[in-house]
Amino acid sequence: MSLHNNPLDIPRNGGMGLDLDWVLSAQANTSAIERRASQLGTRRSVKKAHQAAWLLKAVSCIDLTTLSGDDTSNRVLRLCEKAKQPVDAGILAKLEMPNISVGAVCVYHDMIPAAKSALEGTGIPVAAVSTGFPAGLSPFHLRVAEITESVAAGADEIDIVISRRHVLSGNWQALYDEMRTFREACGDAHVKAILATGELGSLRNVARASLVCMMAGADFIKTSTGKESVNATLPVSLVMIRAIRDYHERTGFMVGYKPAGGISKAKDALVYLSMMKEELGLRWVQPDLFRFGASSLLGDIERQLEHYVTGAYSATFRHAMG
Repeated sequence: MSLHNNPLDIPRNGGMGLDLDWVLSAQANTSAIERRASQLGTRRSVKKAHQAAWLLKAVSCIDLTTLSGDDTSNRVLRLCEKAKQPVDAGILAKLEMPNISVGAVCVYHDMIPAAKSALEGTGIPVAAVSTGFPAGLSPFHLRVAEITESVAAGADEIDIVISRRHVLSGNWQALYDEMRTFREACGDAHVKAILATGELGSLRNVARASLVCMMAGADFIKTSTGKESVNATLPVSLVMIRAIRDYHERTGFMVGYKPAGGISKAKDALVYLSMMKEELGLRWVQPDLFRFGASSLLGDIERQLEHYVTGAYSATFRHAMG
């Protein structure tokens, strides 16, 4: 498996017209989904060298993120240094691996210039959260303008939030029109649609919202902002990636998936990667189609890799984000 970010070698999701018959036919068998999800983490895990390889793959799929009210340029610069060298060079040398980088660095709009400057020439994308993140309740024209401003500032990816009320009221046309406008405002920047699944009420709503956003041209669908009380879960992930599979089978477009929030342990990353491989195939565990929205995950992965090469666990404070 490649461990580096590769240029997107697949056609970008062009979207399609809203197919309400397809959307309304989407259902979710909650008990079956929860039963399948409960089995994912109980299977025998990969071990030793295979585990180390999969953990390195997980690192390459992390969106290293800082989304705090007290963010500063210096904090972003330190985070970008970590993005460029996410795993200690000594550990990589013992694993006989070249340097790897994370999938992207994700920041608020004001921090885009600092991130772009720090990552210049690395090929690591800069992602910006937008559209009134995290609630998405600012005036619509301002949400669109926010996308435009972030793209103009150099953002390579835009993480937008949908209006949850459209899903909760079943107004699929409004959701489609909103997502389509956001997609057009992004231009060449790739767009991740954050569904805020913990606020959508049901797995059926998650399935339908996933389809509508993909029909409107989303390049990725993402579980959460990380600010909700319930973020990424395995049942929600199964629903979303099966919607991705259905969309791909019908349209030929490959859409990415990003679980965000609540994923902090290396063992959880292995479960998500195995689920992606089993449900969608190996192509979907590359950084252009899969990301973790979980910065704290990196520290635990580093500890596990260090344990693999030294036989001892290091203290958590030795693996700061910057």
